[in-house]
Amino acid sequence: MATPGAWIAGIGMMTAVGDCAAQTAASVRAGISRYRESSVYNRNFDPMTLALLPEEALPPLAEILEKVPGLTSRKLRMLRLATPAFKEATQPVLSGTPPPLFLAGAEPLADRPPPVDDAFLDHLHTQVGGAFDRGTSAVFSSGRAGGFQALAAGLSALERGAPFAVIGGVDTYLDLYLLGTLDLEGRVLAEGVMDGFCPGEGAGFLLLASEAAAGGQRPGLATFVHLPFLAVELGHRYSEEPYKGEGLANAVTGALPPLEGRPVRTVYGSLNGENFGAKEWGVSVLRNKAALAEGFHFEHPADCFGDTGAACGPLLLGLAAFGMSRGYRPGACLVWCSSERELRGATCLARRSS
Repeated sequence: MATPGAWIAGIGMMTAVGDCAAQTAASVRAGISRYRESSVYNRNFDPMTLALLPEEALPPLAEILEKVPGLTSRKLRMLRLATPAFKEATQPVLSGTPPPLFLAGAEPLADRPPPVDDAFLDHLHTQVGGAFDRGTSAVFSSGRAGGFQALAAGLSALERGAPFAVIGGVDTYLDLYLLGTLDLEGRVLAEGVMDGFCPGEGAGFLLLASEAAAGGQRPGLATFVHLPFLAVELGHRYSEEPYKGEGLANAVTGALPPLEGRPVRTVYGSLNGENFGAKEWGVSVLRNKAALAEGFHFEHPADCFGDTGAACGPLLLGLAAFGMSRGYRPGACLVWCSSERELRGATCLARRSS
């Protein structure tokens, strides 16, 4: 029986350290950081530390969208962020039947609508020239771990017979209401903030190929991504339940069986510099110590391009696949993300020769 999963046939990225997958991966590997004091000031009148792309790096908005009412500056920026990464990832199928897209979006703030919804998907469809099948596409407004929901949906589409599926995520923290809310919680890096994170932005997309579409030998298909495992953390940041770190530990444990005992040699995680996330990762390591190779390599690229929110999962998956396919990150590889609220997700990647 075939192992549930897919080959990664294309990778696209747009981050503060690179406008494509290769540049982003090289910058992260070199430890280049784009943390900068911004023109946005916190409640103490100190500049917030952000990791943003320069305006000139973003493509223009489709002319027809400039006349659409109700598109906020955040949505407009996300549409522009998503465009190059989507096109880069889908180059192998530009001339074929448009694949479905499963997109991770930001978690909504309390009493606010989700920033990425079905209407946003309509706008993105227009922005990229109809390059995905809108009728079979979907959005998951779950933040960092939403990429794993998108991955599960993409794999399901392949099981139903689609040769290709696109998964992705896009987000930006460049929104004054969002930054103000986080500042009131004391979470945004600035002078005197010792337990905060650097808000960033970005987009990541992956083109998934079925075994039949991969054809066994196509270049660039050296990395196989397994079915993800999703779990719930009852004691998340905004819950009154005790925070035990059970959710991520369960997600990691559930993601490991497809490796069939092969040790995890590389880990990519969504740690962003806040102490809150360290506990659950510590619990995960203790619970799954036998599956982790001694001295495993751990990457948390938010150190370079900031916290990318809903783009985090696809970006980490892309970085892992890129590094493994080029031989500088050993497999097997574990990738995990924790959302602000309850969702936790993890999956494993392996080389074709594994």
